[in-house]
Amino acid sequence: QEQWVESGGESVQGGESLKLSCATSESTFRQFCVAWFRQAPGQEREGVAGMNKDGLIRYKNSSIQDRFRISRDWAKNTLYLQMNSLKPEDTAMYYCASDPGPCWLRPDFKYWGQGTQVNVSS
Repeated sequence: QEQWVESGGESVQGGESLKLSCATSESTFRQFCVAWFRQAPGQEREGVAGMNKDGLIRYKNSSIQDRFRISRDWAKNTLYLQMNSLKPEDTAMYYCASDPGPCWLRPDFKYWGQGTQVNVSS
């Protein structure tokens, strides 16, 4: 069973940066699409950024792409989400996830981390 260990969430001020980390297995990176999702209170879970096994990246939209960056470290089997210029609307529980299927940012991935909370105050 695929597993994720997430870290990096905390409370920050608007405009600040934060880097989330998610450790998993080597086989996950080599075989699956890996992605970051988020869910704000009362909102549906949404995809933020994803990367397929070949390194092709997809972002939710241009606003996310302008401020966030998904990356991975093969040596550490770790997925990252660098978040810059954070806004209060970025406040959410952030999850990493993986799926053997196509790397569309739909919240039906097969494997999920436990989540890490990000709070952005104005």
